Amino acid sequence: MRLLGRRLIRLFVTVLVLGVVCALALMGYVYWQETHLPPVEESDVIIVLGAQVQPDGTPSVALERRLTLALESYEAAPQWIITCGAQGLDEPRAEGDVMRDWLIARGVAPEHVIAETNSFNTRENLRFARAIMEEQGFTQALIVTSDYHVARALELCRQEGISATGKGSPSKPEYFIKNHLREGLSWVKLWIQTLLGVD
Repeated sequence: MRLLGRRLIRLFVTVLVLGVVCALALMGYVYWQETHLPPVEESDVIIVLGAQVQPDGTPSVALERRLTLALESYEAAPQWIITCGAQGLDEPRAEGDVMRDWLIARGVAPEHVIAETNSFNTRENLRFARAIMEEQGFTQALIVTSDYHVARALELCRQEGISATGKGSPSKPEYFIKNHLREGLSWVKLWIQTLLGVD
């Protein structure tokens, strides 16, 4: 009985250690990708990927940081902007609409912003944005999202046939582990989906 107990403890510790090692490896991979992005190229459209809208209808901190970066990019080189994101169950309005209003309130010409409000994940963000790009004749996108998210967004751009480079807005340091671990798991999901040929 004691021998069995010791073996179970040893197995538990082994699994725990392997889990920690895998988690650290995934986080390291995400951080490496985040710090080795391709140079930003000229674009004719900015695509801002959605994030949480607060219950009062204002952008979350992460979303406002994305929007601030998009606004800075627009002011440096005015071009059309596509704001992406549907309305989640816990959100009062579609993310795309909230983002559009935020940008217009800060000086972006209304005719320069298209809100895409049907997408519920990054792949859909980009797939539906690509349809708008094709409709409007845009050929080169600047993807704006959170720093840890840019690399995977660009990989999805490649898969969806979008020519793009990207910029990342800074995330709160206290969320580094949470954001990078979650993003690492999202990469694993993407690799599996790519291997199986499914979305």
